[in-house]
Amino acid sequence: MKKIIYSLLFFLAIHTVSAQQTPADKQTRAFSIEGATAHLGNGKVIENSLIMFDGGKITFVGSAMMKIARMGTIINAKGKHVYPGFIAANASLGLVEIDAVKASDDEDEIGTMNPHIRSLIAYNAESKVVETMRPNGVLMAQITPRGGVISGTSSIVQLDAWNWEDASVKTDDGIHMNWPSSFTRGRWWLGEDPALKPDSNYAKKIDEIKSYLTDAKNYLARNPDKKHLPYTATKSLFNGTQKFFIHVNGQKEITDAITISKELGINNIVIVHAEGAEKVANLLVKNNIPVILERPHRNPNSEDDAYDKTYTIAKTLTEKGVVVGLGMEGQMERMNTRNLPFYAGTFAAFGLDKEEALKLITSNTAKILGIDAFAGTLEVGKDATLFISEGDALEMRGNIVTKAFIQGRDLSLETHQTKLWKRYANKYKSK
Repeated sequence: MKKIIYSLLFFLAIHTVSAQQTPADKQTRAFSIEGATAHLGNGKVIENSLIMFDGGKITFVGSAMMKIARMGTIINAKGKHVYPGFIAANASLGLVEIDAVKASDDEDEIGTMNPHIRSLIAYNAESKVVETMRPNGVLMAQITPRGGVISGTSSIVQLDAWNWEDASVKTDDGIHMNWPSSFTRGRWWLGEDPALKPDSNYAKKIDEIKSYLTDAKNYLARNPDKKHLPYTATKSLFNGTQKFFIHVNGQKEITDAITISKELGINNIVIVHAEGAEKVANLLVKNNIPVILERPHRNPNSEDDAYDKTYTIAKTLTEKGVVVGLGMEGQMERMNTRNLPFYAGTFAAFGLDKEEALKLITSNTAKILGIDAFAGTLEVGKDATLFISEGDALEMRGNIVTKAFIQGRDLSLETHQTKLWKRYANKYKSK
């Protein structure tokens, strides 16, 4: 009996430390944030600002010097900064909890052509990883599947919800494809030459993609009685209601991906990763194609590239007129998504204007994802998804979030990490 009691007490203790925060209630009272430096997300800054919101929507953005009645609860934010909620594109938050535990990994599916796979229904709103995003100002994300040639369909979520239905702010926004590389390396562990060399199978891989999409297009044109779910899922690519996110690197590969897509009648394209995009910037601008870059803290892909190319690429593309967003993919991508603002800050440290760098994770990303009508900037009529920071939110020492709101809901910034920090911070004080 004692063992059972001790086991229950142990479980409750662990549960108390690690329990997910309860999502905030719907906004029922107005808020007025006064005195902060407001970074609107569209390149504009208002010193000594006044921002008011009610019913989940922003109702006023302007100077605190204006003689206007303040609404509801007044938050004195003098000396602080207010930002629109940061948006993480190309993220796999909520799809994997623990990389080493297969049962918690739901980021990809068996098969190579999976346009019908929907990442949203696998999204775990109670993920312990997801809750750690909010204290850094990351309040929205594009939940994106991985694997295969056509990975599946992404959706946009807000990061404080009971379940995936509550979380979704835009369902099935686009289909993601992994474009092959025209170069390959030998497997050194099998004794093969690891040097980079042209892939003799590149043309074959491209033909397979063209054939699959052509078959899908022909199937849709026939409107058959027997339903083919994967082909049916591509309909929105051909009518332009869904975006085609092509994950691709290399000048030749980007050019091929755009040319072939357009030949097939797919025009609503976004280039993801985009290594070498600066070499085809004119093609991107001409076709109104935006890019979602990888995080900059990595080595350049080519040994001939400048050492700082991954840090300056955002500035280069922005100056050429390309709309640029910032995404997350790669090693420990889910945990590292909380560092999204600092990756944008790195681009700013290497020449990109600070407010332009902010656009990479606010207005530009909102525009690319098709949610700019209600997110991405601090403007009247948009969702009150925003936060207050003690200092510069793109800088590690300044990003100290004191208040955060999603659709006007006052969020808890407690996580299992902050609870553990408080617990162990007092470990030696009591002795």
